[in-house]
Amino acid sequence: MKIAVITPVKHLEGVVDLLQSKGDVVFYETASKEEVRGLLLQTTIDTLVCNPNQQTYKIDKELLENTSIKTINSCSTGLNHIDLGYCKENNIEIQCHKNDYELINQLPSTSELAFGLMLSLLRNIPKCNNHVSKYHWDYTKFMGRQVKDLKVGIIGYGRLGKMMEKYCKAFGAKTFIYDPYINILQTPLKQIFQECDVISLHVHITDETKYMINKDLFSSIKKDCYIINTSRGEIVNENDIVEGLKLGIITGYGTDVIENEFDNLTKSPIINAMNSGENIIITPHIGGMTIEGQTKAYKHSINKL
Repeated sequence: MKIAVITPVKHLEGVVDLLQSKGDVVFYETASKEEVRGLLLQTTIDTLVCNPNQQTYKIDKELLENTSIKTINSCSTGLNHIDLGYCKENNIEIQCHKNDYELINQLPSTSELAFGLMLSLLRNIPKCNNHVSKYHWDYTKFMGRQVKDLKVGIIGYGRLGKMMEKYCKAFGAKTFIYDPYINILQTPLKQIFQECDVISLHVHITDETKYMINKDLFSSIKKDCYIINTSRGEIVNENDIVEGLKLGIITGYGTDVIENEFDNLTKSPIINAMNSGENIIITPHIGGMTIEGQTKAYKHSINKL
């Protein structure tokens, strides 16, 4: 089997050896889409190993057409970086972690980041860092909030939502859950927006969840509310988020994801709003990017080959 690795893995202990035990491996870890396309046309490659957190392009017809790819092995649960329709039409197998519960239950990295984004907003950490970097030292400008006295709404009560709830409770916060797909005592979505100081999103992207967080919910949102998103950019209507921030309806937005991550980032309303001074923290989809988590995930993924 000929394997092309188009994501950085050499820094992860034992991963390269495991890959090489599975077949003949070529590493195109930092190559552009055009360079990978050239490789696939010139060489018989059976399998692509990829990771959406470390790619700047989509795996689609433009990349795959007239190549020998039979399998795409993605070290991820989400698959919005792959054109699934094209792969299905061309009998390309997709391997991922979506249903690998034994593995993903050991990977709290994304929930840890969600909690970190929340703390960073509540305590103005990036603003403080920028303030001190300019040789200022005025703590009166940065009055924050303490988690212990807050209400946190958790939208989506799967693996990551449950972990986020655990972290919040450990700090003394009161939590409220909304997830229409599970049978537990929960709080209506509108009520969560009315009562919670922080709202954290942990849902999969589907037709039902796309743009589920929008200005219709903001009409009754609690004053000084923060929104955290480590799900997918399309869960929120980004233009509505920006408008809410500008109007003071939303106090802060912390996100690890944006809509159209593979497009021209200069067109992103969220990035542009952040650069215009709105209270936004953005990380570049690093939720799963920890050495420990990635090492476990890649080894599990490669063993599918």
